[in-house]
Amino acid sequence: MSANMIPSKRILVLQYSFSAQTQKLVRSIVEGLDEYPVSVFRECLVPVEDQHFPIGTIPKTVHKMIVTLFRQRVPIHPLSQKCFEQYDLIILAGPTWSYNPSGPVLSLLDRDGERIFRDQVAIPVISCRGFWRMHWWGIRSLLRGLGATVPNGIIFSHPSKEPWCTIGVFLKLAGKLPEKMSWMQPHYKKYGHSRVQLAEARRFGELIGRTITQGESFEDLDFRTKLAIYEG
Repeated sequence: MSANMIPSKRILVLQYSFSAQTQKLVRSIVEGLDEYPVSVFRECLVPVEDQHFPIGTIPKTVHKMIVTLFRQRVPIHPLSQKCFEQYDLIILAGPTWSYNPSGPVLSLLDRDGERIFRDQVAIPVISCRGFWRMHWWGIRSLLRGLGATVPNGIIFSHPSKEPWCTIGVFLKLAGKLPEKMSWMQPHYKKYGHSRVQLAEARRFGELIGRTITQGESFEDLDFRTKLAIYEG
């Protein structure tokens, strides 16, 4: 953003990142937003109890997958007061946990959702291994139930084919190195999002910045690209 451009639009970014993948996406999106005269305030959701990545063992990983399937909440520390101000857009970013929004995001919505999202425009950002639809439908419904307008959503899936992506993510969570296992290497090159996807996230940030400064509709933005959602 040019130094002589005065920000006129305010954007709140609420984010939770378990394995740093959401953090990378948000950083790229904000880099794109910075190309436009907008003011961005970022707040990280901080769990009361540390959520360790990797989880470390296969039994602990299986247990985590089961409890998150039933939308187990993970309590978070209080947010700063700036989160309760009025914004032109709120971006809510987080990973998929067993087809659902993550526990910290669910706790945020339970405790502060009404105050933050009532009469606000919100765009969810989802980082997932591939099965994102239930998360998207769920978070959109929850936000609308809190009084938010949800005109669009951003989804980034890990760029690996199934079932190898699911196997690789599971092994990574359990503390293994699937990308270095001989039987996984031909199918699973890397955990998480690619550099190309991060560049696409930056482009999405630019699209949002242009749209909000020009007063256009977020509904018209196409975030469902082949780079973002891997269909291989």
